[in-house]
Parts: sequence; structure tokens; C-alpha cells
Amino acid sequence: MHKLQNDLSEAIFMVHKPLGWTSFDVVKKIRCALKIKKIGHAGTLDPLATGLLLLCSGRQTKKISTLQGLDKVYTGQMVLGKTTPSMDLETSFNSLFSYDHITEEMVRAAAATFVGAITQIPPIYSAIKIGSKRAYKMARKGEEAMLSPRSITIYAFLLTAFHLPFVNFKLVCSKGTYVRSLVHDLGQKLGVGAYLHALCRTQIGNYCLDQAYSLEELLQPDSLSV
Repeated sequence: MHKLQNDLSEAIFMVHKPLGWTSFDVVKKIRCALKIKKIGHAGTLDPLATGLLLLCSGRQTKKISTLQGLDKVYTGQMVLGKTTPSMDLETSFNSLFSYDHITEEMVRAAAATFVGAITQIPPIYSAIKIGSKRAYKMARKGEEAMLSPRSITIYAFLLTAFHLPFVNFKLVCSKGTYVRSLVHDLGQKLGVGAYLHALCRTQIGNYCLDQAYSLEELLQPDSLSV
């Protein structure tokens, strides 16, 4: 267990976000439990993702925009042969394809085509604002939402395990990268579809997950309910 700082009201500190929590859930819980007046996070993680969340409190909140610009490292698992509207498990499957002909070499070759400076369209189930509305709220209501392509950089997109339909990977990327979109686009390139099954952010710049506090460490003896 990490030794907590005496005062986290003026700090940059790392938290391991658990599955099912929004980034705002974590901020809200810590703000209330530790009675920190001014606190924010430097980069959203989806509720279905886990891993490193950087929090800034007090005057350190001025550094949030700088921290958001740092490169990220993720580990994850995709599933070939199925797609969902949200590109992850938030929504139900909407297509099914045969993947029997897919080989590990084919997936590696396809992944390599995404390395470098690319453009991607963010998922419609995202927190991006379209006018005054969040895209995911529009999507859940069945409203049409058009998102513009964004320029990102993929530094590495590596396969770490291959057991069809499951493919594990490691990703090193720039800010603004939507891993769900990358997995979806890879599935399209292979012609069999794909969705993001699991995701963990392991690094932001030089900040590493293995040095992060768990919520239990930060909040004990408080309840972890939100």
C-alpha cells in the first residue's frame, strides 16, 4: 500500500480508476471524502475502461491542460467478428461476421497501417459536444450526430496475444486518441468488424499506473459508493 501524502489539497496525484466509474465519479468522491475544494482530472477514461487517472488539486489545476497533452499508453483486448454502435460493450451487438480466415499475420499487418499520423472519427458515444449537447446523449436518443475527423498520432500498435476472436494489444498514442475508434477501424480494414472488450491506461507521459493510489487507499475507511 502506498504511503499517502499528508495533504492532497495542493497536488498532482495518480489514481487507479476502477471499472464502472466515470472519471467525474472519482473526482466527486475524492472531493467530498478528502474535503478538497478545487480538484479536476487531466484526461477522461470511459466507465468501461480502467487504469491511470491524473488528478490535480488546488493551484495544481493550472497544469491540467499541459498534462492532457501528454502521450498515453494503453493495454487492451478487442474482439473480432462483432460490432456495437458504441464500439465497446456499452451497447448491444449490431452485426456479426465470420473471422475463421483471419490470421495473426493479417491482424499485425493491418495494425501496422495505423501507425503514424492519421485521422480518426471519434465514436458517437463520446462526451464530445455538438453545439450544446453531448454526442452520447444524442446517440442514446437516436438523434443524428456528425463528428468531424481528428488528427492523432499512433506511435505503436502492437499485438500481445492472439486467441481468436480475442486479440490483446498495447497502444502508444497521442492525446485525443479514441481507442474504441481505432479498434473499430481495424475491424473494418480486416472486413470482419471488431469492438473494444477491455481497456486499461497504464501511462500518461512519465506517470505510471504502478505508482497510482487505489480508491481504497485514498478513501479508507469511507465507503466506495458514489
